[in-house]
Amino acid sequence: MATRRTSHEPAYVLHRYDWSESSLILETFTRHLGRIALVAKGAKRPSSNFRPVLLPLQPLQVSFSGEAEIRTLKGAEWMGGHVMPTGEALLSGYYVNELLLRLLARDDPHEALFDAYAAVVQVLAGDHAGAQAATQSAALRTFELLLLREVGLLPALDAETLTLAPLLPTGRYTLVAEAGLRQAADEETALAGADWRALQAALDDRAPFAATLRVCAGRDGALRNQLRALLNYHCGVATLRTRQMMRDLQAL
Repeated sequence: MATRRTSHEPAYVLHRYDWSESSLILETFTRHLGRIALVAKGAKRPSSNFRPVLLPLQPLQVSFSGEAEIRTLKGAEWMGGHVMPTGEALLSGYYVNELLLRLLARDDPHEALFDAYAAVVQVLAGDHAGAQAATQSAALRTFELLLLREVGLLPALDAETLTLAPLLPTGRYTLVAEAGLRQAADEETALAGADWRALQAALDDRAPFAATLRVCAGRDGALRNQLRALLNYHCGVATLRTRQMMRDLQAL
């Protein structure tokens, strides 16, 4: 039986591990196949064509073969489009990658989420239409919302989760890991019902990343802690590694 081969698949490298003295294991996010693992044989050798290409946060086209859990990388090509994010933006990119590694199962396609990932990486690299008006922080909140919805962990944002009562436009509501969207006990961290409904409409838009980015701008402060707590809960950790790294660097 012929070995299955996939060619010219859009992909990003999420993480890489040493596999031997000369090879790497890559965790990749592909558009049509989801998160998959690839072995890049000889990628650590100075003469390897893979060395300058297999970088995180860079748009690639990859070719690979095999039916096992870890396929064999046959080719990789950088698709250009933007430079590598730097500084805090680079750490934010690693944070997005960690979320995907923790929340996505392997071999589970999420084409819409792949497009959202490509968009947030462009914002972090400072090369996204409208990026001047949108902060990188708002782009992260946008991606977090789209990721949670894509994997089925985000409740409807236009009604109280437990009662299904429609949100009052001027009411104050918070998003809680075990209870969904509910009336706020602490209004300092809450959003108005009209804001939550605007977020739901943006998520349902035909261009959800751009629409949600517009709504998140200016609401980042109220959303950040709520989404962070929800993501930590579903990832099963108190603090994600990349978040802790950011804290440690800021403390220095």
